[in-house]
Parts: sequence; structure tokens; C-alpha cells
Amino acid sequence: MKRTALLVLALAGCGSTAPSAQPANLQAAAGPRPPVADRRPYQVKSPHGDREDPYYWLRDDTRKRADVLGYLEAENTYARAVLGPHKPLEDKLLAELKSHVQEDDASVPVFQDGYWYATRYSAGQEQPVVVRRKATRDAPEEVVLDGNELARGHSFFAFGGRAVSRDGQLVAWVDDTVGRRQYVLHVKDLRTGKLLPDTATNVAEPVVWANDNKTLFYIGKDPVTLRTDRVFRHALGEPGGSGDTEVFHEPDGQYYVAIFPTKSHRYIEIYLSATTHSEVRLLDADHPAAPDRVVLPRERDHIYQLDHLDGRFVIRSNAGAKNFRLVEVPEAKVADRGAWHDLIPASADTLVEDFTISRHYVAATVRNGGLSKVEILPPGGAAFFLDATEPAYVMDVDSLPDPDARVVRYEYVSQVTPRTTYEIDVASRTKTRLKVQPVPGYDPANYASEYLHARASDGTQIPISVVYRKDTPRDGTAPLLINGYGSYGFSSEPGFDSSRQALLDRGWVLAIAHVRGGQEMGRSWYEDGKLMHKRNTFTDFIAATEHLVASRYGARDQVYAIGGSAGGLLIGAIVNLRPDLYRGVISQVPFVDVVTTMLDESIPLTTNEFDEWGNPKDKAAYDYMLSYSPYDNIKPQGYPSIYVRTGLWDSQVQYFEPAKWVAKLRATRTDDNLIVLDTDMAAGHGGKSGRFDRLHDVARYMTFLLAVHDRPDRRPRPGKHA
Repeated sequence: MKRTALLVLALAGCGSTAPSAQPANLQAAAGPRPPVADRRPYQVKSPHGDREDPYYWLRDDTRKRADVLGYLEAENTYARAVLGPHKPLEDKLLAELKSHVQEDDASVPVFQDGYWYATRYSAGQEQPVVVRRKATRDAPEEVVLDGNELARGHSFFAFGGRAVSRDGQLVAWVDDTVGRRQYVLHVKDLRTGKLLPDTATNVAEPVVWANDNKTLFYIGKDPVTLRTDRVFRHALGEPGGSGDTEVFHEPDGQYYVAIFPTKSHRYIEIYLSATTHSEVRLLDADHPAAPDRVVLPRERDHIYQLDHLDGRFVIRSNAGAKNFRLVEVPEAKVADRGAWHDLIPASADTLVEDFTISRHYVAATVRNGGLSKVEILPPGGAAFFLDATEPAYVMDVDSLPDPDARVVRYEYVSQVTPRTTYEIDVASRTKTRLKVQPVPGYDPANYASEYLHARASDGTQIPISVVYRKDTPRDGTAPLLINGYGSYGFSSEPGFDSSRQALLDRGWVLAIAHVRGGQEMGRSWYEDGKLMHKRNTFTDFIAATEHLVASRYGARDQVYAIGGSAGGLLIGAIVNLRPDLYRGVISQVPFVDVVTTMLDESIPLTTNEFDEWGNPKDKAAYDYMLSYSPYDNIKPQGYPSIYVRTGLWDSQVQYFEPAKWVAKLRATRTDDNLIVLDTDMAAGHGGKSGRFDRLHDVARYMTFLLAVHDRPDRRPRPGKHA
């Protein structure tokens, strides 16, 4: 394809790395100039009127067009030019981030089918190594999979799901060497170490073995939308891929398909999930060629998940329980809701999030007041809770694969406390700490966290988790970075991240705004932040920002925000609504072109998400989405400095959304603050895959933040809200 002459870069002096080579404001008159994207006429069609999109041409589903790749490379060149003078700072940050990573590390072993399995890292290694020991934890180690060997020769490598056959002789796994999450299936004989010819492409993460140790079930994806929509059965030794038997196909675009083994190993679940409803079908793990059967037929607004053990189902269901309840029922009576026995009944203020079962207990992760805890139900005994004393924390129950487990394993973490793994003996209630994630150079005694609330415009109290060094003044002088998400019912957890120490030790205050659209305060919290209530997500974040500034946690002129994916939508919305509040923002793989994407059912995630954002074929939904879509609401006003990160191979939010957003921002804004588009040409939604490689992305955006923080004041020019 003809390469257009749309890019001109004036990169005078950009090869220098000396800090003095670039003016402190990062974008001086004689400094680097950003690329200018062509404006090409294009009408986005809709039933409610067409919209002009002059940057639509940046969409290239092949990812091969010379003009598109040329534009992205020119943006990367510009990013290197403006951030290049700060390379010594970036290198320093990267060294700091790496210094807090324990190079030799291993997970707590898990017992399954006669082996103790764990993953470990060795010094300098990017990828995990899966190992096991037979019967006892001190038996000789056997390597199951070495991610470093598998990654050799690939610029990107990520493990997906993996499963060992019940007899322990074969391992099946999927991996991705592109970043598009279109995995490839592999099988290895653990007795010989040889890779078998059995394979398949364009598959999803979970893989499950039948009990015959020779039949494998895996998930296929639609080749265009990448929706997980089918289940295949593969018999070892038979031709794979197109020769495999399709045992199930879901034609309804609302649903994603997943597969799981039940705790009893009696069944393999085909789990179908839409935004507001679900369905479970069961395959017979002892008779893998038998047809599946439906447990509870799908019905609108009924979400359920289940597990099976000893002739009974344990079910998490929202039937008659907005915040879900946990029930058990004999297998033969599962369809009779009158036979369901409540284990955790419905509650207006407690959300049942997850559960696990054993022959000796049922345990669940529940959420109350915005924070999670573990509830344990011994057979025939009184339920009891595992709680914590820190102001904000996360506690999650682990699902041990051993159906005879007598201990409940759970994880505890906070913004101050690194991830800690515990086990509690259900009978004696004796608690054992198995592991604290080692963080070299970190002393939790130097840090403190708080759990605050801000008042939203409608009076709703919005929780905020805050962390800072104890010697950081809370007098309105500290730089403040606020994180937010608020979509899909995913709660933004106040967990630990060793990379944040680089900012905390420089006197920054970090906060998480638990805005509506997540599920921190229960199911209603989610429903009040989606569809025709989506704007609550954005105004909640703004209210949290204003509260933190008014409470003197941060300086009025040194407030920053960060969000990724649907959290990038949040960032795009707040800089349109209140650009005066923020000095700089970080937007990672941002979903910013809401209406155009939701109009196009060929784009991954679209059809499954009509119940999240709305179906733009409906006029009211179309108008509402158009009212907040970041791309469509860019206006002539001052904007903060903006750093945008994307991946060329992103399957969740296509690269062209942030590329178009940046091009339109540059052409429309009235300020000359810095806008950087940084595209990883060899990665997807999650960025780089190696444990050290991914720290390069973190060091880059932190460099941007610190550089903007240190420059002379260049606030957005006065606009509507200034």
C-alpha cells in the first residue's frame, strides 16, 4: 500500500540524553514536534444519524498497512524524543523497581492427584517454571514446564491455562507468542519430555482432561470477534485442530464459553456467561463422548455458578438475592429451588463473591462495607469469619484442588502488607502463615493506609483507599496520584504493588477511588455505574479527587490520575469533564471510542457487552453513550499532560481507539501540554509478558509523571470549569 507523507518530525537534538538538553517544560518551541495525522473523510453509520470520523483510517485489522504502521512508529519516535532527555531517570526508576523483586522465588505448593505443584523463578528469569514433587514436599523436583525455554526466540510469550492428566503423565497447556490472546494448544509427555503432535490454534486459556487420561477438552474462538464460543474434544493421537469434535457451540453473541472440572472430577463444566445471566452444562468426565446436559436453563437476570462433590451441588446464585446467596442441594433435586438449602443466605449488605468446597468445609469470599473477608462453614458447626484490623485490605479464599483438604487456604494483602498466604485448620481453627511475598528493600513500618469516604453529587458516600509514607506531610503539598476503574462489577482492590514504592518514597500520596460500576459496595454499586447510570463512575471519581484535595492529602496543582482499559474510559471522561483538576494523567490501553466500537459487532467484546454499556441500536442508549464517549466529547479547551500506552496486538481494546483519541486531542485542544502515544508493537492488552520486562512500562509512565511534576506550571487554559 502506498505510504502517505502524513508525518513530519522536527527532532532537533533528540539524540542527546543529558537532562539539560531539553527544556524543563518537555515541549519547547524549538523541541520535538508530534506527528500530525491526516484527516480523511469517513462516515460512521448508525440508525440514528451518521458521524464524521476523520481518523477512522487509523483502523487496520491486518496490522500491516504502511501508512498506519508509519504513523504509530512516528508517535513512538516522538515519545522517545520528548522522554529521551529523562532516560537517566527512567533507568534509575527501572533499577529501583527491579530491586524490589525477589529474583529467586516460588509459590506455595498445592497438592493434586498425588503431587505437590508449584511455580518458581530463578535469578534473571523472565518466565515461571512449573515444577512438582511426588507425594511429599521434599521429594526430588521434576520440571513440568519451563516458560523460559518455551519463550526462547519469541519477542512476546505468555502462558495461558494448563492441566495435568489425572494419572500425572501428560501436561496440556496453551501459550500466546503474539499478544492477541489467540492461544496455541500443546501437549507434552512428562515421562519422556517429548512434545506430542497434538495441537490446535486460536484457542482460549482453560484446558481440561477427561478421566481416561487421553481425552482433552479445550475452547475455540470465533476467528473474527475472538469470542470464546465453542468447546472441542480431542483424543490423543488423532489429528488436531479442524479434525477435533465440536461438542458445543454457543451462537448467542452475549455469551462467553469457559470450561472447568468440578471438585469431584465427576463432571466437566461448560460455563456460559453473559453480563446479566449464565448457564452451566455438564460433560461426563468418565464418558467424554456422551452429550452434555443443562443444570439450570438460562434465564434473564439469573447468574449462577456451581461445584459438585459427593452427590451434591453447591451453588452461588442471585435468584431472590441481589447480592447472591450460597446454597447446597442434592444432585437429583438441583432444578427444584424449593430443595435449595441456604449456606449463606441473601443479605442486603453482604455480597457473596466466590466460594470453594471440600469434604470438610465450605468457604466463601464475602464483601461488606467495601472490604472482603473469608467466611468458613464447617459441616454441622457454626460459621465463622476471618477478618483483619487494617483500615483497607483484601482477603480471598483459594480453591485447593484436593477434595479431602482439611485446611482453608486464603490470601491476605493490603496497600501496606505484601501478599501473605495463610492456612487455617477448620477443626482446630489453628492458623498457619505459609508465606509472605518477599519484597527486598521494603519495610512496612514506614507506610500507612487509610479508608476514607467522599460525598458524591447525589449524596452517595464513595470509598477511597489511601497509602503514603508516614513521613510524607498531609498538608496539601504532596503530589497525589488517584487510580480508578469502575466497570463490569470488578472491584478496585486496595492491594500491594512493590512498584508503587518508587513514588511513595518520593513523597507521593496514592489513592484508589472505589467508584460505582465496581462491586465494592454490593451488586447495586455495580448497577448504579453501568448502562444509563454510567456517568456516576466519572462524577464519583471527580468527587473523590475534590475530597482528597480539600482534605489536604495532595496539592491542588499536583493531582494526577491513572486508569487502564475501561479505567482508561474513566480517564478519558474526566479530562473532558474537569481538565482543570488534573496536572497529568496516565491512560493505559484505554476504551475511549465507545459508540463506534459498540456499533461494530465484528470488534471483539462488542456483542457480549450490550448489557454493560447499552446497545447503540436503541436511540436512548446511543444518545447516552454519545454524551460521555471520550473520543466524541473532545472539545476546544485546555487538557492536562497525557501519557497513553497501547499495544498493536491488543484484542480487548483495539490499538486504533487510543491512536484516534490522541490524534483528535492534539488537533482540538487549546493548550500545548504534552501528549504522548506509546505503542508496544509486539504486545497486546497486558503489555510485556516477562516479570522484569513489564517493569519497563511502569518505569516509563512513572518517568512521565515525575517529569511533568518537575516542570514549570503549565495548567490547562481556562475553560468551562476552570
